[in-house]
Amino acid sequence: MSGISDSIESFRAAAAEADIHTVEVAVPDTQGHLRGKRVPAKRFLENTFESGANIADAMFVFDMQNDLPDNEFVNMDTGYLDAHLVPDNSTGRIFSHRPGYGLVFADAVNEHGDPHPLAPRSVLAAQIERCRAAGLEPVVATELEFFLCNPDWTPVQAHIQYSSLTDGMEFEAVLADMRSALLGAGIEVEGSNAEYGAGQFEINAGPADAMTAADNTVLFKSIVKQVAMQHGYKATFMPKPWAEQSGSGMHVHTSLTSADGKNAFGDCSEGEPNDVMRAWMGGLLEHAEAMTLLGAPTSNGPKRIRPYTFAPTHVCWGLDNRTVLARCIAESGSSANRVEFRSAGADANPYLIIAGILAAGTDGIERNLDPGAMGSGDMYGNPGDCTALPTDLPGAIAAFEGSELASRLGDTFSRSYVSIAQAELPLAAENNPDPDDVNDWERERFIEHC
Repeated sequence: MSGISDSIESFRAAAAEADIHTVEVAVPDTQGHLRGKRVPAKRFLENTFESGANIADAMFVFDMQNDLPDNEFVNMDTGYLDAHLVPDNSTGRIFSHRPGYGLVFADAVNEHGDPHPLAPRSVLAAQIERCRAAGLEPVVATELEFFLCNPDWTPVQAHIQYSSLTDGMEFEAVLADMRSALLGAGIEVEGSNAEYGAGQFEINAGPADAMTAADNTVLFKSIVKQVAMQHGYKATFMPKPWAEQSGSGMHVHTSLTSADGKNAFGDCSEGEPNDVMRAWMGGLLEHAEAMTLLGAPTSNGPKRIRPYTFAPTHVCWGLDNRTVLARCIAESGSSANRVEFRSAGADANPYLIIAGILAAGTDGIERNLDPGAMGSGDMYGNPGDCTALPTDLPGAIAAFEGSELASRLGDTFSRSYVSIAQAELPLAAENNPDPDDVNDWERERFIEHC
């Protein structure tokens, strides 16, 4: 058996069938890196699934290299307390690419037993509940691009052949194993292709409820890196590893299921969003500048936000147009109607960018926000009066700090998140002040850790 268990009983049966010896109790940190404990399967199934485990709350204030920037909530004076991990036993996975191993995601609670305010799963859970309070269940899918690299972090190719089925067959063995490993872990795989960068690839995952989609995405990144290593390669989700190359993004598709079980975006006219989709997009555009920090949390991420890079540069929406921020699929009576948010980099924490999108979209529905006129044609060259997105980390921090979006995500979380980003500023200014260059220092800081 493989896939996602729906209870501890089904996970117990799957673990026995697959001869699992180790269960990983996993929790995402603020950078979107999976951390946790490896527990003997017998102990997990007899004890840990109920009692949980502990981990230092320092993980929620790490920077990309596990340094600890000054933080008002987690520091030497607080003593770096234990966060308690409560396994979410409906999330159990059995790994096919690492026989004998399974994984269960966990929620982090503080010393009072409350959801830890800095834990990304807590931040997302609160926004899912906000959506549900509006009578809507969010459905999410992510698309991630990554570079496949040699052991010295050079790209495996020196040329581009977008979506070729002939070129690059020497990499199909590793990509096939990635697809197989993702399927084995319960992640729906729709397809994969070579992307518009030398050695860059994309694997598309299917839609799921918002929390499962975030779990799938953080696990996706972990599995891709592990399988690449098994084949003697390395993989990176660094958003802009080389200045002259395409960047890697995380496109987030959202739709909403209404109380009748139907897609709330489903009754669009051909090429014309319905009222719910318009209000949802209105919220995304209202908070798009502030969301830049969630999608580009380091000095490297905003370097994707340049004209003609297939990353949006302005706050605008459109139909099937890859130069806009919010690309809307609005077909008459289609259950597949959705909004694609195209701004985030591949290094974005999926829980946080999805939380930001849900917070923004729900605000749009609550206030019936108007997204304005549709953008068409080349929105890089002809953005009209559309607002420009921040193009560097100081601008992204300024847009987020003190914003309504930051308030919706929680004051404690947002202040902590800003402090982690602010700690990057002097490092970048000292080591790579050029806003368009990606130098060796920047690659050394991010390429292995994104």
